Amino acid sequence: MTICAPPMSARQIVQAITARTSTAEKQVEAALARIAALDGKLNSCTRVLGERALAKARALDQRIAAGEQVGPLAGVPFGAKDLFDIAGLPTTGGAASRLQASPASNDAEAIARMEQADAILVATCNMDEFAYGFATINAHHGTTRNPHAFDRLAGGSSGGSAAVVAAGILPLSLGSDTNGSIRVPASLCGVYGLKPTHGALPIEGVLPFVRSFDDIGPFAANLEDCALAWQVLGGDASGDFAADDKPLRVGVLGGFFAEHDEADLTTALDAIAQALGNCPAVVLDDVKIARSAAYLITAYEGGQLHLEALRDDPLAFDPATRARLIAGAIMPPEYYAASLAIKRDFYATTMQAFDKFDVLIAPATPAVAPLIDDPTISINGASMAARAHLGIFTQPLSFIGLPSLAVPLLRPGRLPLGVQLAAAPGNDKLCFQLARQLEDLGLTGVSPAPSPSSPMQPSNAGVNM
Repeated sequence: MTICAPPMSARQIVQAITARTSTAEKQVEAALARIAALDGKLNSCTRVLGERALAKARALDQRIAAGEQVGPLAGVPFGAKDLFDIAGLPTTGGAASRLQASPASNDAEAIARMEQADAILVATCNMDEFAYGFATINAHHGTTRNPHAFDRLAGGSSGGSAAVVAAGILPLSLGSDTNGSIRVPASLCGVYGLKPTHGALPIEGVLPFVRSFDDIGPFAANLEDCALAWQVLGGDASGDFAADDKPLRVGVLGGFFAEHDEADLTTALDAIAQALGNCPAVVLDDVKIARSAAYLITAYEGGQLHLEALRDDPLAFDPATRARLIAGAIMPPEYYAASLAIKRDFYATTMQAFDKFDVLIAPATPAVAPLIDDPTISINGASMAARAHLGIFTQPLSFIGLPSLAVPLLRPGRLPLGVQLAAAPGNDKLCFQLARQLEDLGLTGVSPAPSPSSPMQPSNAGVNM
């Protein structure tokens, strides 16, 4: 048995519940049972909200029985990264130091919108402390494992949110993406994940990291569910994202984005370019400089945000997080100002590319999921720390607020790899339209993972030899 895709997709759950062949209570009970049975291996969830979820499910079933109209996600269980406010609980951001924080008075706006659409929150999901990392190695909650190979990382910082979907435990989850924290784990776990146009989806009630880049978005095991969650979060769940048949002008990002050691990525991108009519290569100027500037802005804003807590109790932080936050906190302000100027210039340069292209394609990660015991990746022959560098290709795009959809390459029996589809701000829909085309061409889609109840795969599972 495989459990990569949920037993039912979000749309199938809604159809079953509204047709009264299932109930919201049954769907929530099944999700809770999957968490109990499978998450011990994966470590994707930090808190299970069974009592809350069952109460909401029973109330929804009563409304359905009374003939009331229900929302587009009626009865769909979902998870949320452990930095979304949940009424009555502390918002931890994955930090042990916040376990005793004052409880949130309200749900985050994103959770409220999901539940206004009658989805049901069942769990919070593991993450890198304060969202600072690409690995989901958490000093308090432990490391989230990749459903495709349990000795490998799930990616981060929204690794728990990606793994819980990739393992088939939940059909949907919410994460946050600052420099790649949705797209990286989506790629490594082989699911869909959206980093929307900056500021397009509600960030209220989400613990901040770097407000210049912070966004929230959904994970899903199929494209339609991801699009539906995006529409719900955006306040409009009407319409078909792929209804426009106008041909898309597509380019493949080269130069900096081709600097990796993963041959499968080169082969896949070449195949995509050929299938779409020999898409031209696009080389953006100053990408390395832009990524460096993004690093500095991240460090500075993150350090300033946590400066008071660092002064009060630095040992309360995860050592890896603490060192990076302190480095940012002592950064000269003029470095930050110079980085903002680079951001403005890089935005202007990149927008020129969108005069010629609707969507740009690039790798989402430079490699497959690294081993937990050796969390490094190879880029141009150099070994680099995965926690800092898995987002090397996502960071320059979120730096200027582009919408970017992580799409899994179709790789049955191999470790996942993903590409990201980026458009100009406000054109998120175009990313979904191209993703549909790639699925129809048989180049992308979710490939099943083995059941977490089966023996651990060998460490080279899915790697081309």
